[in-house]
Amino acid sequence: MAQTIAPPATGAITPAPLPLKALAPWALFFGVLMLVLLYFIGAEQGATSLLSGTEVHEWVHDGRHLLGFPCH
Repeated sequence: MAQTIAPPATGAITPAPLPLKALAPWALFFGVLMLVLLYFIGAEQGATSLLSGTEVHEWVHDGRHLLGFPCH
């Protein structure tokens, strides 16, 4: 049994383009979030430490090695 494929409809719905003004705040938010995460993985518990103790170091220890940051 052969199946026939219908041609695409002429009134197909196309998504509206996303304006750059709507995307910019989200891009800024995620950019700042990534920089904060990079700081905590790469530099916290070092010379520029903001928090005392070793809790942050222990939480991100394996991530440091995975990303190539030396920590000991």
